Amino acid sequence: MSPEQAERFLDELASEGPAASLLVLSAVSEAFRLRPQFLRRQPRTRQAQWMRQVLGRRASASIAEEVLATYFLDHHGDLLNELLDALGLEHEEGQLKQDDPPCPPKKTLTKAVKDFLKGEEPERRKLLLESFAAQSAIDWPDLEALL
Repeated sequence: MSPEQAERFLDELASEGPAASLLVLSAVSEAFRLRPQFLRRQPRTRQAQWMRQVLGRRASASIAEEVLATYFLDHHGDLLNELLDALGLEHEEGQLKQDDPPCPPKKTLTKAVKDFLKGEEPERRKLLLESFAAQSAIDWPDLEALL
């Protein structure tokens, strides 16, 4: 995620997803040993920079996964449902019905990814695909190769 994307993402979280925003800022506060009040008073650009550093660490992978899952489930469910439908995965309102879904055939996967990325908001669509591929329940080397 670029610095600009991170700042826009944090702005969106603050306005649309207070629970996920609180989770992110708590993780940043803890990682940098900052008082939460101090962090909240910092400019959004600085907050976003710290967020990128913290969530980019391997040790923070589960927090990053949680934040992105919450973000897409709660605020972009239609986009998430579109992706899961394109991939042919059974789900209920964005929640996968299977814990470790099998990867679709390479040809189907390639077409689904290309078609999905052609829609509106390509930056958000790419973030969703990258977030989906990075989930611990998804081990799809073919998807990672496409991204």
